[in-house]
Amino acid sequence: RRRAALIARASPHAPSDHHPPSARSRIMATEQKKEAFRKYLESAGVIDSLTKVLVSLYEEPDKPATAIDFLKSNLGGPTPAEYEALMEEKNALAAELEKTQTELAAAQTKIEELENPPAAEEGEGDAAPAE
Repeated sequence: RRRAALIARASPHAPSDHHPPSARSRIMATEQKKEAFRKYLESAGVIDSLTKVLVSLYEEPDKPATAIDFLKSNLGGPTPAEYEALMEEKNALAAELEKTQTELAAAQTKIEELENPPAAEEGEGDAAPAE
């Protein structure tokens, strides 16, 4: 019984009677925040997902050189090589979009000019506009 009491007092996570009331209330508030955060992670499925990925890493016979990349890829994130490829594709698509927008603006300007030709001078009649 005495040993359990000593362990309980030594535990940084268990509030004890040797703290002043204000310190005890701060410890309790911190414990409540931790518990609320744990419940949030549990309800969001984060704890289950992390547990599954960590178990699969543990059971992996050939451990990867970088455990963090293993975790990222098994949680659904891209590997560094996949990320680089995605960034290159994004940049190529952004350049293509800019080119297409420039072409569209030029085409819209030309359409507007064809739909609204400048006022014809007297004497020209109904001549078609030159292309």
